[in-house]
Formats: sequence, C-alpha cells, structure tokens
Amino acid sequence: MSAEGRTVLITGAGRGIGFATARAFAEAGCRVLSLDKQFGDDVIGERVDYDLRDIAGIPTLIGQMGAIDTLVNNAAVLYCEPYDAIPEEHVTEIITVNLRAPVAMIEALAPQMRQRKSGRIVNVGSVSAFTGHPDLWYGATKAALLNITKSYAAELGSSGVFVNAVAPGPTLTAMYEQLPQSRKDAVMRSVHVGRPCNPEEVARVIVWLGTDSPDYVSGTTVDVNSGSYPR
Repeated sequence: MSAEGRTVLITGAGRGIGFATARAFAEAGCRVLSLDKQFGDDVIGERVDYDLRDIAGIPTLIGQMGAIDTLVNNAAVLYCEPYDAIPEEHVTEIITVNLRAPVAMIEALAPQMRQRKSGRIVNVGSVSAFTGHPDLWYGATKAALLNITKSYAAELGSSGVFVNAVAPGPTLTAMYEQLPQSRKDAVMRSVHVGRPCNPEEVARVIVWLGTDSPDYVSGTTVDVNSGSYPR
C-alpha cells in the first residue's frame, strides 16, 4: 500500500525523531495522529495528548481513534544516571514507557489490523540494544523491544501485518543533548560520517517500513547508525 491516504499513529511525536517522522508521513500524504504528553509550539497532524505511563488506558484510547494503518512506537525515556544509582521510580518509568507501552499499543491495535488483514508497525529501538550501555535500563528496554519486534512479526505476519524496527545511533534530539560531553566525543570517534544522525534520516527509514517496504521485510531491524556501536 502506498503512503498516501494511510492513517498513521506516532508516539512521542512532539519532538525529535517522532516529530520528524510525523512531518515525513504528512508530506507523503498520510493522515497523522501525533501522540505525546507534552508538545512544543508546532504539532504535525492531529494532536493526541496522552501520557504513556497510563498503560491501563491505552485500549480505550485506541478504541476511540478508528482505523489505524501504521503504528510507530517511538516514545522513550532516558536518564543519564550511574547504573548503580538509578532511582526506582526512574526504572519503573523507563520500563513502562519504553517497553510496556509499545506492547500495549500493539495489543490494542492488533485485532483491527488482523480483521483488515493489513497493517504496519514500526518500533524505534536504538544502537544501545547491541552493546553494554551506560544507561542500563534504557539499553535493556531497547534490546527487549527488538526481541518483541520479532515476536509480533511472527504472531501477526500471517494476517498481513508486518512488524519491523529501526535502531538509530546517537541522533540530534533533546535526548542526545543531555549526554555528557565524553559520550558525545565517543560518538564522533565511532561514526563513519563524523557527525550525529539527523532525525530526518531516521524518519525516512521509518516511513519506508511503515508504508511500502516489501512484504517480505518483517521482523527486521534496520540500523541507522553510520557503523556506530559505542564501546
């Protein structure tokens, strides 16, 4: 199915990769539902105010939206804290937003996609999924999300629902800006192109996976990291 005319729901669409992805889908002719708990001055498409820490409310939220052709699970939380001194409330929030919420979104949308025998789901992982990451629970949830991508690809593929992921390297977003300079310097040493990723570069891959990538592309993670696997 081409991009034009699709309805796309994007979480974490108020800024960063999510905002760039919303704009890219809109430019491709899609109806965009931008979900976030906090927006800036600009909103792409239709604004959906929602806090993904409220897992229990997700089925009701999805039930009010009608048909969704593509889901982009982008929202995520990161705290730059020592791995052995992360407050319990931060651990809970990271696991809830980065992992449980994407699963709940997929579970809520799966029945309508199965019924139509059509749907695309794109999960936004991270290069941190492949390494021992300084932000312990962030890396762990992103690794789990890539595993979940494969699980749902297997579960939903026979119904014409294709599930994939992207794994961006360090990307120029507010999340990147909170990293200490030593981490940013490490990025510059590891990437081939000598700069962080731009959100628009990740968005282009997400749009492809969420619209017209071949049906045989499912359960796949596309790395968007210029060879950066931080050590």
